[in-house]
Amino acid sequence: MLANDGHQVTVIERDPAPPPLPGEAWDHWECRGVSQFRMIHVLLAASTEVAQRQIPGFVEALTAAGGLDLNPLSGLPDAITGGARPGDERLRMVTARRPVFESVMAALADAADGVTVLRGVAVGGLLTDPAVAQPTHVVGVVTDGGQEFRADVVVHCGGRRSAMPDPIAAAGGQRPAEQIEDSGFVYYARHFRSADGSIPMAFGSLLQHYPTISTLTLPADNGTWGVGIVTAGRDAPLRGLTDTDRWTAVVKAHPFVAHWVDAEPLTDVKVMAGSEDRRRSFIAGGKPVVTGLLPLADAWACTNPSLGRGVSIGLLHASALRSTLHGETFDDHYGLALRWHHATERDVEPYYDDTLAFDRHRLAEVHAAIDGRDYQPNDPVWTFTRNLAASTAKDPDLFRAQIHVGMLLDRLPTVMQDTELVARAAQLADHSPIPGPERAELLALAARS
Repeated sequence: MLANDGHQVTVIERDPAPPPLPGEAWDHWECRGVSQFRMIHVLLAASTEVAQRQIPGFVEALTAAGGLDLNPLSGLPDAITGGARPGDERLRMVTARRPVFESVMAALADAADGVTVLRGVAVGGLLTDPAVAQPTHVVGVVTDGGQEFRADVVVHCGGRRSAMPDPIAAAGGQRPAEQIEDSGFVYYARHFRSADGSIPMAFGSLLQHYPTISTLTLPADNGTWGVGIVTAGRDAPLRGLTDTDRWTAVVKAHPFVAHWVDAEPLTDVKVMAGSEDRRRSFIAGGKPVVTGLLPLADAWACTNPSLGRGVSIGLLHASALRSTLHGETFDDHYGLALRWHHATERDVEPYYDDTLAFDRHRLAEVHAAIDGRDYQPNDPVWTFTRNLAASTAKDPDLFRAQIHVGMLLDRLPTVMQDTELVARAAQLADHSPIPGPERAELLALAARS
């Protein structure tokens, strides 16, 4: 995206393996720097929309590699969707498993004019300008091997494992402030493949919430998909879900998702635990703590991945970076740091805040169900969230609002400005539980030998 605007970009990539052909990515590509590389993922409509506008050839290359091109409205009766409407094309998703998605993106980067990708190279520290005392001004990086790379600006996109505050401090700078807490969720996931290239039919949302667990069913490329069970980290009796047979028994006990595991398994149970909700502020007292260094995507902030927003928020952030650097002369590094901070606050941070608020409510709801308590917080946004999810099948406007919010094409606070829609959701909401096992049966399935 930056090279398309005329910037000369050097990508320093710690993982050594070059991207294989997309058809070989799942079986043969390892990216050890990405802990969730083989966990289940989805590219929401917001991702596809950004890619269509700003990464020429990506959507076409991903579909050519078997990426699933779908619109959630396709094939549904008019009674649910309200019929075709202007803007329906924005709901298009082209999604794939993470290795396939990344192999296509990496191949485009390797072939792009103005981009040099150095693989198997690790950054060991920051180069700073000794003539600038405060704030510390970054002018490049030095690798573990001692090679120096100087640049007008360093974009840090080190992902969830990013430890960038440490090299900033080592270079004599002020550490960015961090807000960190364990998201409180654990993920148990597997991938499957059909014999005929088809994808199972979804009965309801791809993310289904039950009293003490949630299930995720995420379509992917080449007739594959992922199935996940999300539990509270403190729910020790469900840690037996690492066992394939127990995991399968629990999925099979939930009628709306049971058919998603009637296929060839591609993996055993993959576990992701200890995922952080983390946000870093590179501004203190209205002033940058460092200049010449711009944090991007998960290196800036990351959240619980159950809503499937990670890749999409990352691409929205990258789009904001491209806009911020468009026409940039890099003469005013202090001003650039402030402009990047404000662009992040305006274009991306609201989605982080929405996701974090949802996570906290959902975790509290699960904890209450484990303890046998009701969870009724005095929060109108959470009340509308639940009412919206429980009324979408009864009203086309509510159905579309739910999809637009889920696809990151809209936000709940914006939707709630339509007070008539909020009232309609409250009137039509059916909070009857989704069919599934009671808590005692769930525990028995997770513990059976």
